[in-house]
Amino acid sequence: MAAAQGRLSDGADGTNGRATEGAKGSPSESADAVPPPFRSAVEALGAARLRPQVEIEPVPPPRRLAPYAHALEASVVEGEDELADGRLVLLHDPAGHEGWHGTFRLVTLVRAELEPEMAADPLLPEVCWSWLTGALGARGLSYGEPSGTVTRAASHYFGGLSQRPAASQIEIRASWSPREGALGVPDAAAHLAGWCDLLCQVAGLPPTGPADGSVVTLPQRRGPQAH
Repeated sequence: MAAAQGRLSDGADGTNGRATEGAKGSPSESADAVPPPFRSAVEALGAARLRPQVEIEPVPPPRRLAPYAHALEASVVEGEDELADGRLVLLHDPAGHEGWHGTFRLVTLVRAELEPEMAADPLLPEVCWSWLTGALGARGLSYGEPSGTVTRAASHYFGGLSQRPAASQIEIRASWSPREGALGVPDAAAHLAGWCDLLCQVAGLPPTGPADGSVVTLPQRRGPQAH
């Protein structure tokens, strides 16, 4: 699984640069010390039912974004081909956070390679952002304070690498505050499923539900990396 090792604190995390030392929520911490709402949300993430093309696993969370954090990495894989990858981090601050307007925050990084022609589309950033909001809305999820960036980058190769074709990549960094339900616990499993819908759409996979003619889907990228 490719590691989505981008920084998650460039304004997309909703912390406005706030750093908290000694972030908790790691597997080594005593379960009794973890707030029940955070424990329930993490358990829901582990029980979520996802598309078979999505390979997901827990990874060490960021240590300075919130008192409690849990991170997942995922890849969209078909056969031996990895089409997209990303990271989703669940943050929790029992005292609440002014920028979040709540006690939970979800932070994400999603990326995939594109055909250069598709990457040149001037509307691509707006389309990619609409995929995020549309993926959450399609599952009827309530959330607040969304923020983020959509970045596209192109790589051209020279010298000993000149035989490689030019490559383009799209990267979505975003964060939002999930609506907290009973006992202050958000529907973490549904938000994870919505995030995986976004990941699959960026990878170019068709939707699992009825097709929506208003939604643009990227073609699968050329020359996917071997898994």
